[in-house]
Amino acid sequence: MRKFNIRKVLDGLTAGSSSASQQPPPQQHTPGGREPEVQETLQSEHFQLCKTVRHGFPYQPSALAFDPVQKILAVGTQTGALRLFGRPGVECYCQHDGGAAVIQLQFLINEGALVSALADDTLHLWNLRQKRPAILHSLKFCRERVTFCHLPFQSKWLYVGTERGNIHIVNVESFTLSGYVIMWNKAIELSSKSHPGPVVHISDNPMDEGKLLIGYESGTVVLWDLKSKKGDYRYTYDEAIHSVAWHHEGKQFICSHSDGTLTIWNVRSPAKPVQTITPHGKQLKDGKKPEPCKPILKVEFKTTRSGEPFIILSGGLSYDTVGRRPCLTVMHGKSTAVLEMDYSIVDFLTLCETPYPNDFQEPYAVVVLLEKDLVLIDLAQNGYPIFENPYPLSIHESPVTCCEYFADCPVDLIPALYSVGARQKRQGYSKKEWPINGGNWGLGAQSYPEIIITGHADGSIKFWDASAITLQVLYKLKTAKVFEKSRNKDDKPNTDIVDEDPYAIQIISWCPESRMLCIAGVSAHVIIYRFSKQEVIIEVIPMLEVRLLYEINDLDSPEGEQAPPLPTPVGATSPQPIPPQSHPSTSSSSSDGLRDNVPCLKVKNSPLKQSPGYQAELVIQLVWVGGEPPQQITSLAVNSSYGLVVFGNCNGIAIVDYLQKAVLLNLGTIELYGSNDPYRREPRSPRKSRQPSGAGLCDISEGTVVPEDRCKSPTSDVKDNSFSRSRSSSVTSIDKESREAISALHFCETFTRKADSSPSPCLWVGTTLGTVLVIALNLPPGGEQRLLQPVIVSPSGTILRLKGAILRMAFLDTTGCLVPPAYESWREHNVPEEKDEKEKLKKKRPVSVSPSPSQEISENQYAVICSEKQAKVISLPTQNCAYKQNITETSFVLRGDIVALSNSICLACFCANGHIMTFSLPSLRPLLDVYYLPLTNMRIARTFCFTNNGQALYLVSPTEIQRLTYSQETCENLQEMLGELFTPVETPEAPNRGFFKGLFGGGAQSLDREELFGESSSGKASRSLAQHIPGPGGIEGVKGAASGVVGELARARLALDERGQKLGDLEERTTAMLSSADSFSKHAHEMMLKYKDKKWYQF
Repeated sequence: MRKFNIRKVLDGLTAGSSSASQQPPPQQHTPGGREPEVQETLQSEHFQLCKTVRHGFPYQPSALAFDPVQKILAVGTQTGALRLFGRPGVECYCQHDGGAAVIQLQFLINEGALVSALADDTLHLWNLRQKRPAILHSLKFCRERVTFCHLPFQSKWLYVGTERGNIHIVNVESFTLSGYVIMWNKAIELSSKSHPGPVVHISDNPMDEGKLLIGYESGTVVLWDLKSKKGDYRYTYDEAIHSVAWHHEGKQFICSHSDGTLTIWNVRSPAKPVQTITPHGKQLKDGKKPEPCKPILKVEFKTTRSGEPFIILSGGLSYDTVGRRPCLTVMHGKSTAVLEMDYSIVDFLTLCETPYPNDFQEPYAVVVLLEKDLVLIDLAQNGYPIFENPYPLSIHESPVTCCEYFADCPVDLIPALYSVGARQKRQGYSKKEWPINGGNWGLGAQSYPEIIITGHADGSIKFWDASAITLQVLYKLKTAKVFEKSRNKDDKPNTDIVDEDPYAIQIISWCPESRMLCIAGVSAHVIIYRFSKQEVIIEVIPMLEVRLLYEINDLDSPEGEQAPPLPTPVGATSPQPIPPQSHPSTSSSSSDGLRDNVPCLKVKNSPLKQSPGYQAELVIQLVWVGGEPPQQITSLAVNSSYGLVVFGNCNGIAIVDYLQKAVLLNLGTIELYGSNDPYRREPRSPRKSRQPSGAGLCDISEGTVVPEDRCKSPTSDVKDNSFSRSRSSSVTSIDKESREAISALHFCETFTRKADSSPSPCLWVGTTLGTVLVIALNLPPGGEQRLLQPVIVSPSGTILRLKGAILRMAFLDTTGCLVPPAYESWREHNVPEEKDEKEKLKKKRPVSVSPSPSQEISENQYAVICSEKQAKVISLPTQNCAYKQNITETSFVLRGDIVALSNSICLACFCANGHIMTFSLPSLRPLLDVYYLPLTNMRIARTFCFTNNGQALYLVSPTEIQRLTYSQETCENLQEMLGELFTPVETPEAPNRGFFKGLFGGGAQSLDREELFGESSSGKASRSLAQHIPGPGGIEGVKGAASGVVGELARARLALDERGQKLGDLEERTTAMLSSADSFSKHAHEMMLKYKDKKWYQF
């Protein structure tokens, strides 16, 4: 009699009640109503979804700021993102709601705060003193467009310039407007008859805070006296201004103009500039003006104690330098250095030793924000070398085309990859330490190794150390090295499938234990790599060419691989037997002179030097057949224990023995079914046209789906319910629409047929029509025999059916533990072995659980199969469906992974409708269903992946990886793991004014801004001008959090805060009452003194 498990019933009830609120509730089905013997430990409370960190270069950057005391760098983007960088490993990502572009950033230096100005005319004050920065206040300008902001060092008054040419003043403590306004017409008075244009620059005189320099776009500059509220001097130039910078002594300033000139002005000589420079202009004879150049977009003027000042500028190149790369120019004394950049310059900042504008600046570096890179130039070294960038900003060096994520890897992997990667580092960097070194690291609670592998459009593969929420590149592999590169377009063979990026990586299959790596590329090529610490030179690169055909009227099983009679699958239509004919896969004849038997890429025939790291073991290429190009590979798997690699596309499947360099199986998908094909298929239509190159990486690889194709895909008639073929391979012709592509492959040691009494090596094959087929593998003994005897592979006749394309398969033992595929531990292949070592290095195989007398044989293993629509758990060897879960009716699963979490395992799925779900195993109880993000582009579909310990990632933009966790434990520990941006640092001492300057004046003049801009003297600003919005970073943010997970704590904190506020208010009122009582007694005393000596009749 079966034991009744009350805990499972309760679990089922809680799972049911938790999923009842979700829309729509997934349908769970247990055929036969059997209870599982497996004790499942995972519950809903083990799961919680949250973003952890974002890595990579900020996509579409637009603004830059630096705190010289805290040593923190901030970058704003066109999508409203804010990225903060401290010391290597201290990074932070924040996002403005609404997504308006960031136009300017200003640090409150050494205060742990930052002001951002956005293109929607809002200003925001960010609190950086918390691990996850939040907005404290926002101010929305209603009637004017914000163009420029300036916050003087150690001031709480922010100057805001507008498109109308006016300047408003904001109190950054309360984020309210002052009544003090500098109107454009007052500023320019009669110096110009027309409007001067928007404000493009505001700064105070370094030596006199009471004097404000205002630059207008048209070319007018005004020195405004804040106290007397009038312009002291007006400087006019007939070219538009882009930027202005002061000399630290406050006697001169420099302007950059739209004609490529720089003008230097003496403050007291407004009539004309003392010097006009055209840094890149050709100096003409006869004293004529140099030829105009491109605009100088920004200039900085930095002084040094012991030498000439630096003038640093971007832009200003002459118009005849066509095709020249963007440049940063450094002028120092008589020398001018022109530093070429790889991308256009967005902004740059000079890093100086002092935060005080009235002291010698002593510049030591320039940080240059480029469109797709961040460069730091060392000003102190000859030749201005760049610093080696320690941030992981090179993810997009070549566009990312696919991604894999491995958590809990073998511990020796990261050091091994690092040691071979260290040899690839470039030379010639600055010898100094990276100067942006603010903040502190978090406490890494996670100690397990994590590796991310990215595949790129240029055929490169990068391995990244992703442990403890950081990211660091370990090693880069260039797969294109094995192919001949065409030197020019004319001698390019006309065999490529795609016009661009023929080496682009589509699929990565990696075995961390054996370190075997296999990649599939866009030109229908597969390369197998071994890891070695030794350098080798191979004379000839081993190569195989494979013809994969799709011929419905030309079918046969290869000799010696005759499939046994197949059982009719349940619910299938009557099979269509096909008369056996000759098998065409070895034909090399060309019909009608069409291109035939030609691969897309040419493998190098010269000796190849292979550096330590990954070394090519075998290159496999699919060839053209009868004028038709090979179809792109849709699925790939490698197994180090069996020495096999398998791949498939919409034509069929090929199994290759990479040890013997032999093709073992080459079958059309339909041939796998033998005589029992459940689909009525039409003969293939004749096809002459070449596959368009548009079928590139937009719709490739495992788990990628094109929503448009989904609407028009044909249906297949199946009795239980008809369903659309919901997977599009990269095929565009009509006859391929209904083809059945190989969509999932899994090597394992399990029960191949129902009658099996023990597990044996086999390959499980999933197709886009929801079929799972099993191929038996008969392996020769290990050692030398493995290289001499053939591996025999044959379809077993086992067929399983699911709804939707198969995505993932895995196997569990009787206890519900994952049975991993067999693997061979890594060893150095390029070193001769000793006999004793050979004995030690026996192949590891998973231990199959032999049935004890008390267990039924049907309990031996569970197969977990996940498709685009549903998941099934099949008991093996009986092949009964133990559990079934319909994951989604209206959408489809993009990625499904069977992952380990909290000493148990679960199925994690990401749906195209934006839902992330997890299910227990083997019973497929729903544990988590959270709406995360909808599928907005194919990049997300192509790169989303789950891994062990509740980790997941995807490419959120072309340059950034977003990591997230679905583990409650990681969510709780995240706060500790995140780095601190703000660290208490003493502000450097102000520069000494010196004895004579103190005696005769001439030192820095301070200004009581409070007196000028405060409400008492300047009055209140117009209410309609700007609207104050309290941010979530204040008490309001805590109120929002009060409804969350930590509700009680937050409420208690809120109550304390409000109580504190009330006590504060009470204290203020008491103080006010005391002072009013004090003033009353003072007045009474004065009255008494006044009238003390007067007689009563004198009153």
